[in-house]
Amino acid sequence: MARMTMIEAVRSAMDVSMGRDDNVVVFGEDVGYFGGVFRATQGLQAKYGKTRCFDAPINESGILGTAIGMAAYGLKPCVEIQFADYMYPAYDQITQEAARIRYRSNGDFTCPIVVRMPTGGGIFGGQTHSQSPEALFTHVCGLKVIVPSNPYDAKGLLIAAIEDPDPVMFLEPKRLYNGPFDGHHERPVMPWSKHDLGEVPEGHYTIPSGKAEIRRLGSAVTVVAYGTMVHVALAAVEETGIDAEVIDLRSLLPLDLDTIVQSVKKTGRCVVVHEATLTSGFGAEVASLVQEHCFYSLEAPIVRVTGWDTPYPHAQEWDYFPGPARVGRALKEVMEG
Repeated sequence: MARMTMIEAVRSAMDVSMGRDDNVVVFGEDVGYFGGVFRATQGLQAKYGKTRCFDAPINESGILGTAIGMAAYGLKPCVEIQFADYMYPAYDQITQEAARIRYRSNGDFTCPIVVRMPTGGGIFGGQTHSQSPEALFTHVCGLKVIVPSNPYDAKGLLIAAIEDPDPVMFLEPKRLYNGPFDGHHERPVMPWSKHDLGEVPEGHYTIPSGKAEIRRLGSAVTVVAYGTMVHVALAAVEETGIDAEVIDLRSLLPLDLDTIVQSVKKTGRCVVVHEATLTSGFGAEVASLVQEHCFYSLEAPIVRVTGWDTPYPHAQEWDYFPGPARVGRALKEVMEG
């Protein structure tokens, strides 16, 4: 089986989908000849031509508006917002139009679009290249929200998203593009070529939305995470020696609540980890659901480990970034509770 980075896995997903279905089109800023700022679309224009992989103006609202029109016409656009931070001008198109077409038309029209966005920090990108806006989409009925943590999942989830008849927000943690970053910025990053989840089938396969994956079995505490924080959580568990069960959500909407509930009822404790800001972050929804469904099983308060309620600070990147030390302290806190 081939070994791929997450960038290569994302590219392979689009390549496979474009080869199987002539209605799949890829476009966005610099995605054509240049191959995207992270090279995720490199070679697709040369292979499929300028009518199926092409550059768009620097106009996120225009990109999404065009994609919605294409979808209503019968195409399947997979568009790239160059950084998740740039999606705000398109937020109206995403939430007011794409998410509601099925409902507004009583099912006569659907909106099979995928919006790819590099998300998160850890690259010294500062406040406008490091945001994690996933909670802004999980609040919107009609959208699906996916955040992969490794190349194998990225490809299978993206192919499934492209084949989905409804709009999917596909957030790609850019700190994971080249390796499973565990939060230890002072150490060399292991490449995906040396990680089991870097093994990616070259052909077609799908991973359906709404199904989490348990990355580590444990009995003492449940850690719920997604994206880069999955690897940070695994590092924290190893360093503390606490027998934690680590759940990789993969899909935020729809959410695999059953897997979370079964785990927390077993362990009696829960820590939720994400990179986005604390207030109204997706961890608040997870904590609320755990409280609602697992109250009589809880042996300690639920703890969230997140970014700060501030703009992403360039000068204090690693204080803001929830690293293994912060997650480790939370694990010890709930074990003592």
